[in-house]
Amino acid sequence: MDLTEMTAWISSLFLLAALAGCLYALLAAVLVGRFVGRAAPSLPGEATRPSVTILKPLCGPEPDLYENLESFCRQDYAGPVQIVFGVQSAADAAIAVVHRLQAAHPSSRIDLVIDASQHGSNRKVSNLINMSALIAHETVVLADSDMSVRPDYLERIVAELSRPGVTGVTCLYHGVPAERGLCAQLSALAIDVQFVPNVLVGTSFGLANPCFGSTIAMTRASLERIGGFRAFKDDLADDYMIGEALRRDGGRVAIPSFTIGHACVDTELSGLWRHELRWNRTIRNVDPKGYAGSFVTHAFPLALIAALLPGAGTGALAVAALALACRILLCLRIERAFGLPPHAYWLLPIRDMLSFINFTWSFVSGAVTWKGHDYRVVADGTLIPEHGLGRESRATSV
Repeated sequence: MDLTEMTAWISSLFLLAALAGCLYALLAAVLVGRFVGRAAPSLPGEATRPSVTILKPLCGPEPDLYENLESFCRQDYAGPVQIVFGVQSAADAAIAVVHRLQAAHPSSRIDLVIDASQHGSNRKVSNLINMSALIAHETVVLADSDMSVRPDYLERIVAELSRPGVTGVTCLYHGVPAERGLCAQLSALAIDVQFVPNVLVGTSFGLANPCFGSTIAMTRASLERIGGFRAFKDDLADDYMIGEALRRDGGRVAIPSFTIGHACVDTELSGLWRHELRWNRTIRNVDPKGYAGSFVTHAFPLALIAALLPGAGTGALAVAALALACRILLCLRIERAFGLPPHAYWLLPIRDMLSFINFTWSFVSGAVTWKGHDYRVVADGTLIPEHGLGRESRATSV
């Protein structure tokens, strides 16, 4: 086989993978409709609602932080609700935001924990461990600081958790650009046209059992049975590992048929790159086979590579155009299904190329940057800090 024949053969392989990616996008578009069309559970109108503690670990200022946090304070829920915020530094700018919330909602129980104690390499989980002493209610809901929710969020989450056989609830999320800049829009596109479809396909065929930091709801008794938050103090994918533990507790982790908002705050390409690289390496550690198989979902870059190889022919460009068309169709389908505003569709080819490069680079090393701290990730998903962790044990509750 001479060089020309070899490049033509390689080009054909890339084209076959790209065509498989087009079929994948069309399948995902169908599954979106099925997902949102499922019947949602509801609590009886006169039934007493379980009391709920919402845990919100915070770290530093974020765009729209007040608005995102306040959406959890404005819930149409008839039961008692406690919100516990936690930071690990008395100088954290998020403290002032919590004080604003306490002033704006004096009738709500809003607690603040300031505790620098570090229990493992995962700083978020250490924060949760410090906050857990203040949990007052029977249902516990964790939610990341960059999430925004509708007023019926808590009612729907608790209804899902009350279903027989459900030990945990997590939520799909869509991207909300916190800035109108290019990077924030690219970040939102990655969530809406890559993350969401991958989850729907994976869960529909039993290929994935996800659990997301966007929301993890469980009973307090379940949390105690799985060992509390200390069991996850060194895990990179703490949310996934909590979900696995809840499944081992004898039930399943349900995903309601709606999405909540995820604030996309990246304003520079370097920050967007690091953020997405951490996501990719987390997924790679959690599901290495599935992650490698997601190679075919990058249909447009694969077709473009095939077109650039010598002897590819014009058919490769046609496949690249088809891949973009399928991507736009999928994007439209997701927007309409979840009631999302339209994206800038001209960014899709840029988004797809950036994602493919990041996907490829994620196999190079296990280094990640998280909240300004550098880590290495070993084969079992454990975080190893590049520098020592402080273990100051001063705590304050406000």
